[in-house]
Amino acid sequence: MNKDAQMRATINQKLIETGERERLKELLRAKLIECGWKDQLKAHCKVIFMSQEDKSKSSKQRDVIKEKGLEHVTVDDLVAEITPKGRALVPDSVKKELLQRIRTFLAQHASL
Repeated sequence: MNKDAQMRATINQKLIETGERERLKELLRAKLIECGWKDQLKAHCKVIFMSQEDKSKSSKQRDVIKEKGLEHVTVDDLVAEITPKGRALVPDSVKKELLQRIRTFLAQHASL
């Protein structure tokens, strides 16, 4: 394990031990719902599954469904299609707030 991976593992372990990881996850959930991220991503997913007959709104995301057929699309296929959009939709303010909370945590636990 390289030095960066070792440091990430140590930080993650400390986050778990102190309960901070769960608090950060809850904060993230609340902020994403508050800013409408969940609704935006849900709308994006609906576009992926809209009727194959609507040719005027064809999209790259539906390519995987067209290629494999709806019956053969896996959860991993869907995650691969949805994840980039989901990450792009997270507002910078939410990212900055979480980063600041993590930095504060690290400063308080500088002995890592």
